[in-house]
Amino acid sequence: MSPLAKLTDVSKFYGNIRALEGVSLEVHAGEITCVLGDNGAGKSTLIKIIAGLHQHDAGTFEIEGEEAKLSSPREALNRGIATVYQDLAVVPLMPVWRNFFLGSEPTKGAGPFKRLDVQKMRETTRAELLRMGIDLRDVDQPIGTLSGGERQCVAIARAVYFGAKVLVLDEPTAALGVKQSGVVLKYVAAARDAGLGVVLITHNPHHAYLVGDRFVLLKRGSMAGSHTKSQIALDELTRQMAGGSELDQLSHELERAPGPDVIGGKPVGSAED
Repeated sequence: MSPLAKLTDVSKFYGNIRALEGVSLEVHAGEITCVLGDNGAGKSTLIKIIAGLHQHDAGTFEIEGEEAKLSSPREALNRGIATVYQDLAVVPLMPVWRNFFLGSEPTKGAGPFKRLDVQKMRETTRAELLRMGIDLRDVDQPIGTLSGGERQCVAIARAVYFGAKVLVLDEPTAALGVKQSGVVLKYVAAARDAGLGVVLITHNPHHAYLVGDRFVLLKRGSMAGSHTKSQIALDELTRQMAGGSELDQLSHELERAPGPDVIGGKPVGSAED
C-alpha cells in the first residue's frame, strides 16, 4: 500500500542555520513510525513541517501520493493530518466535552435561536471515549482535573473522531510516570488499530520499541538511521539513540584509571605496613 504521508530528503534552513537536512520517512495506515532523537536533533522542526506550521525548503512532502506544501495547520487538518502537542492546547477549567469539540462545536436552531448542541457534544464525547476504551466517570468535569495520561487520551480520541488519517504525537509520555505512560501507549496502539498512520515523536527508545513498526533516528538535524522493527533489536536501537560509537568513546574516557589497592585508608604494600 502507498504511504499516507511520505517525506523524501526534506530540509529546512533558518538563514544559515540548518535545522533539518535530508530527512526521509514514510507513514503507513495501521502502522506507527517512531522518530527518535535527543534535544536539538530536529524533531520539533519535523513536526512543524508535517503539521503545516512551517514549509520545507528542499525535498518533497507527499500526502497520499500527491506532493504538498502545507500553508497552515488548518490545511493539514483538512488533508487528514492531526497533531497533538505536549501542551495539548486544552482549556483546563472547561469540561471534557467542551475541550473535545473546541473550535468545532456543533449547533442547532437558526438565526437568533442558533445555539450550541450541548446534548450532542456530551453524548458524542462519552461514546467516542468509550470506543477508544476510555471510561470517564463524568464528561462534565473540568479537563484540568484529569491526569496527564487521561488528557493525552482525550486528545487522541478527538483526533480520531474528527477524521484524522495521520496522527502526529509530540512526546506524549515525556512528563508521565511509568503507569500513565503505559496507558497512553495503549491508546496510541488503539489509534493504529483503528487504521490511522501514527507518527510518535519520542526520546525514549523503550516506549518506541513497545509500539513502533518503523524507527527514524535524528541527530543534529540529519538522519542517523532508519529501520523497521524486524531489522533492529531494542539494545541496538538504544545504543544508536544514545550515540553509538560516541558513547563507547565516552565510556572509555570516563573509565577510572587503575590505582593501588587501598585497605583502611592506606595503599597496600606501603612503607607503613
